[in-house]
Amino acid sequence: MSFKIKLRSLLLFIVCLLVSIGGLWAQDHPGSVVIKGLVTDATSGAPIANVSVFFSGSAGVMTDSTGHYTLFAARRFVKDNHLKFIYVGYKTGSIDVNFDVPKQTIDMQLEESGHALADVVVKNHKERYRNRDNPAVALIRKVIEHKDENRMNAFETASYKQYEKMTVSVSNFSEKLKSKKALKKYQFLLNNVDTTKVKGKSLLPIYLEETSSNNYFRSHPKDEKKVITGARKVDFGEFIDTKGVTKYLGSLYAAIDIYENNITLLSNQFLSPIAGSAPTFYKFYIRDTVERDGIKIVHLAFSPRNPQDMLFRGNLDITLDGHYAVQRARLFSPIGINVNFLRAMNISLDFVKTDNGRYLLTKSDMMADFGLSKKGMGLYGERVISFSDFKTDQPLADSIFKGSQVVQKDSADARNAQFWALHRTDTLTTAESKTYMNIDSLKNMKSFKRTMDWITFIFAGYKQVGPAEIGPANTFYSFNPVEGFRLRAGGRTTTRLSDRIFFEGYGAYGFKDQKFKYFGSATYSLNDKSIYKFPQNYISVSYQHDTKIPGQELQFVQEDNFFLSFKRGNNDKWLYNDYFNINYKREFENHFSYEFNARYWKQSPAGSLDFNYNGGQPGLLRAVDHVTTGEVGLTLRYAPGEVYYQTKLYRIPLINKYPIFQLRYTAGIKGLFGGEYNYNNFQANIFKRFYLSQFGFTDVTVDGGYIAGKVPYPLLSLPRANQTYAYQLNSYNLMNFMEFASDHYVSIMADHYFNGFFFNKIPLLKRLKWREVIEGKALFGGLRDENNPMVNQDQMRFPYTDGMMSTFALQNDPYFEAGFGITNIFKILRVDYVRRFTYLEHSDIAKWGIRFRIKFDF
Repeated sequence: MSFKIKLRSLLLFIVCLLVSIGGLWAQDHPGSVVIKGLVTDATSGAPIANVSVFFSGSAGVMTDSTGHYTLFAARRFVKDNHLKFIYVGYKTGSIDVNFDVPKQTIDMQLEESGHALADVVVKNHKERYRNRDNPAVALIRKVIEHKDENRMNAFETASYKQYEKMTVSVSNFSEKLKSKKALKKYQFLLNNVDTTKVKGKSLLPIYLEETSSNNYFRSHPKDEKKVITGARKVDFGEFIDTKGVTKYLGSLYAAIDIYENNITLLSNQFLSPIAGSAPTFYKFYIRDTVERDGIKIVHLAFSPRNPQDMLFRGNLDITLDGHYAVQRARLFSPIGINVNFLRAMNISLDFVKTDNGRYLLTKSDMMADFGLSKKGMGLYGERVISFSDFKTDQPLADSIFKGSQVVQKDSADARNAQFWALHRTDTLTTAESKTYMNIDSLKNMKSFKRTMDWITFIFAGYKQVGPAEIGPANTFYSFNPVEGFRLRAGGRTTTRLSDRIFFEGYGAYGFKDQKFKYFGSATYSLNDKSIYKFPQNYISVSYQHDTKIPGQELQFVQEDNFFLSFKRGNNDKWLYNDYFNINYKREFENHFSYEFNARYWKQSPAGSLDFNYNGGQPGLLRAVDHVTTGEVGLTLRYAPGEVYYQTKLYRIPLINKYPIFQLRYTAGIKGLFGGEYNYNNFQANIFKRFYLSQFGFTDVTVDGGYIAGKVPYPLLSLPRANQTYAYQLNSYNLMNFMEFASDHYVSIMADHYFNGFFFNKIPLLKRLKWREVIEGKALFGGLRDENNPMVNQDQMRFPYTDGMMSTFALQNDPYFEAGFGITNIFKILRVDYVRRFTYLEHSDIAKWGIRFRIKFDF
């Protein structure tokens, strides 16, 4: 070991001596120069390692890991005075050098190139790229073959310390905007700009989060544990939930494992350059072979065959020690990649050699810069994770792995500056160090609170009024065939009133039926948390008197959305509902939950809907005013690995690779709350997203139900139909409301998103960055004779429209519709062509249609 240290010191001394001698030599030899400089990415400002720097006709040098270089050159040994900078995936840089100046500093910014890698490698002639007989491909196959032995799970046990830093900054903040009078009060924040971190960019930090933890791993039985010892983050106050921001940013800037076949980033899956199928989608080139720490290292460059696909470009350092491990990786986003608003993405992975010769990740640095334009204002996010104090294959007590996989110590949020100075392995910049104080001052400013209040109203539809919120705005006005023009006003209390007690309600009036509708609820949290926060534990009581389309789920605050008022065809069959519900819900840390409820439900026909029985004589009908039920129910739900973006008053689940299971049982009890029927209703639902790497992903929902008992059609299963012009994911978009009724059914719905896999290869379309989607929905089911009014004359008749029956029992054939869509139009719009294939003989149906959906996504 001492010999190696002495040898390394000697080499360092020789390099320094050569630089000094070179400088003296250049001064004493006219026409000779010593050039130093830094090479960076023109877009992101990130340094670029292993760039070839040379004059034609002479040997050159390569930039080091920080992008720096030093070059000695004499005029008599070069063909011309053009200093060239060449690196795969970038346009060649060139600058004229004056050889009369002996010492020079020349920095170069390289612009990304859309050319194939083979076109920018300096050769005497172009060669067509191929995998066969390609030593670079042979090497990457060796890396793929040895992946398992280079991962953490190759050890019996492992423990290590981890420090993580997540920052978000406004990049290139406009000086004109900064000088506005309205922002005069915020100069303390706007002046905290960092111009040194990324060359060519000014960064204004607005979010900072730090975490320190102890981590443990064992392979048999396989288990992991993370004990958070320190946690610190900015706090924007009541308008922005920092826990929700943490979850969302964690899903965008996910931890990176180069040995995974697919790397999930920015809501997409990127194919790893060492995935099993990597040689099919990437081009590989050997750039250089060096010796580092006594081991030969191959510098391997790679680029995507199609730069629009979810792939990387960059380079890998591979060890030639028999393990074929990744010693260092630099990953970049290709030009033209089909990710919205992404200006640049850089990922640096560095590995350290352990005592047994294997390499473990010691630092991961992921940066992504977003903006509407290439050089204007944007958002710059960075996640740095450092690993240290590795201990492998040492005994770990079973007690370490008991309980949840992630545990936070009670004292983690209260760590002082001394703790962070000791555990922070990535130093904060001057601007970053002021972020906590600046945001703390910002959240207490009245002008900031007013601004955030209006922003919440514009984007979420709620306006704060003291301890309550008024909204949602998109339900203030709507219309339908029964109520005509409908006005509604409502709101809910916030945590300003109480952290445990929440009230919600609204009142509405229809100008056609001239009737008032209303809703009110009271909820009490049993775990001293907001009812919208995970894990939920609350009891609620609610009552609603309102209209409803039969078969559509009750969603109290969104069912009368103005944009859903526009519908096709006949949709005048409605219900007046009186709905009283008592509900208890409990969630657990493992994302299992159960829910008990008891409800009174009275349904009365509205519009052209009727509740009629045969009157015993031909043509004579007996009408009833309502159907009343008393029910008790239990819902079980399990969503392993589920992650939410949580705010103060709602939460949005972020879809991941894990399935979601739900089982619901409802018992109708005659006599309970005046209920008129006995029945048992069983329902099961499974949702799963299947990631298919470069071929996109598929969302699949399988649903089934069975009703035991004799019930009228309002209590049967009425599929979720859709007669609006909006594409609805969990509805049948060409089925009419109440078109089908069943007491047993199985349905499957699937939407496959190709993420531009085909369009990216079509010259015109790949510029538009459109993406393809296909969908299919099938419903199988039937109706037993006791519940079928066409067989059982004692049963309530199905509804009629213009003298013709408009509700049917499913027969032997399933209902089936399918379609094709284009997403990401203008980055937010999805347009689908949907076609119906069965039950085409039904009257007043749409056999095909164009549907629209608006959704923001990366």
